[in-house]
Amino acid sequence: MNRAGRLAAMTHDVVVIGGGQAALALGYFLRRSGLTFCLLDAEPSAGGAWQHAWPSLRLFSPASSSGIAGWPMPLPADSYPDRDAVVDYLRRYEQRYALPVQRPVRVQRVERLDGRFALIADDGRHWHARAVISATGTWRNPQWPSYPGQAAFNGLQLHSAQYRGPDALAGKRVAVVGAGNSGAQIHAELSQHAHSDWITLTPPRFLPDDVDGHVLFQRATERWRALQAGQTPPPPSGGLGDIVMVDSVRDARARGVLHSLPMFDALTARGARWADDSERTFDAIVWCTGFGPALEHLDALGVIDVDGRVALDGTAARDLPGLWLVGYGEWTGMASATLIGVTRSARSTVAEVQAYLGVASAK
Repeated sequence: MNRAGRLAAMTHDVVVIGGGQAALALGYFLRRSGLTFCLLDAEPSAGGAWQHAWPSLRLFSPASSSGIAGWPMPLPADSYPDRDAVVDYLRRYEQRYALPVQRPVRVQRVERLDGRFALIADDGRHWHARAVISATGTWRNPQWPSYPGQAAFNGLQLHSAQYRGPDALAGKRVAVVGAGNSGAQIHAELSQHAHSDWITLTPPRFLPDDVDGHVLFQRATERWRALQAGQTPPPPSGGLGDIVMVDSVRDARARGVLHSLPMFDALTARGARWADDSERTFDAIVWCTGFGPALEHLDALGVIDVDGRVALDGTAARDLPGLWLVGYGEWTGMASATLIGVTRSARSTVAEVQAYLGVASAK
């Protein structure tokens, strides 16, 4: 039997779909669970979606607060890792725990057959599992807004998922659209190489210089613990969507360019037009408008709602026993789409899978 045939014949207790930070954290706990499992990663190499981010991207939590289960990030505790440092960490993490990742495997469809799951890859290979954990994240589902005149705009339009740095936009007039951390960091970088205007639907919210992702996670954890104890949680003070003042953003503030324009009403062939009929010319637009969960592989299961999500109890699919989702955002666990936050969701999910399959939890 050839290699494809051997893979097609394999049956596991659990299959994790994904190979990024959420999938690796799940793999850490599955390795200790006594269950047979594998991870199916669509990427050709380790590092998850981080390997597609722009080179200057920096985490807004220090290395001391950016590791996943079991192994702290091996960098100076007070450093803010860049993209390459995160990719290197995830690759070394996968090797450290000898996680059974198969790649590249793009799962095209998951079906429920005779009480178990069948997973079919786009090249026809098959896997079977008693339980499935979807951990594909959001990178493959960038959200593009729609504005009047958008199709008529003659310039370049790209999503932050496609942004690879300032070189291709050097010297051009660029609109950076989006009030979050991606918009702030990309505008900060482009403002040194291009004529960059930052455009936001609502005024951007900046956190104090001494507040970073670690502090935000601590605050969110305090609220979560209060809710678990039946207490009234303290009011939120800053959120993961607020802008963290990493070095590049502070530098943009010092240069006097960290300010935004209100959202335009429409695009034109040459640029954008506002409600007061003022116009600006742009050669390119970078849409920093977020991502949605990448769940196309679950379409055949009939569990995806009109909002593109799956109804959950914790991380378990409410309407389909044996299916869990981890790492897509707050709806799949507090801060579960972050390096610092995914461990809690991964640990509890694997414990639930063990209970579902009748396997005692590891001590």
